[in-house]
Amino acid sequence: VGSGVKDVRMYQFENNAKIMAHYAKMARESRFKGLFCAVSDPVDPLAKTAFLESNKNEDGELDYMGLLPEQIQGFGLGVMNARAAYFAKRRDPRFSRFLTEGRSFGPHGQDLVVADSIEHYDDALSRELTELTVTANLKMREIGFKPFVAPAFSSGALSILLALRGEWHCGSVFLGGIYMGVK
Repeated sequence: VGSGVKDVRMYQFENNAKIMAHYAKMARESRFKGLFCAVSDPVDPLAKTAFLESNKNEDGELDYMGLLPEQIQGFGLGVMNARAAYFAKRRDPRFSRFLTEGRSFGPHGQDLVVADSIEHYDDALSRELTELTVTANLKMREIGFKPFVAPAFSSGALSILLALRGEWHCGSVFLGGIYMGVK
């Protein structure tokens, strides 16, 4: 914020991808069999970076001898889901169905889709709830706060613990060649 960087997510990606590639290669070398978590922004492209980089041999060729796509999960959608739940629970009763029937899909950011209900979908309400969710952090910044804790809690700590327990959580998983955030 305030740095003059136009596309913050791409700037983050360029730098975080180098770190992700390093650890993905280490996972390959050690034949890591556990869950490999991507928590930095942008989560979805970084999860894919982990998959691709762990599956390259010494010559940089894909040999698919590294991490399996299902071993890698991105954690960034939890905070967006929590923001949507906040609006559904605290701000506007029109969104209340989200708490029991709703879902958030996609990345942490502009391409997010929040469905007010997967059973009785309302496009206008879903679009409104999506916009509120995507811009919530900008509103916080306008009043002088940078939301550090919420993403670390909702997308990081809580979502990872739920994943390890085998419970439902928001995560970016491999679907048709991409990593996409889903419940």
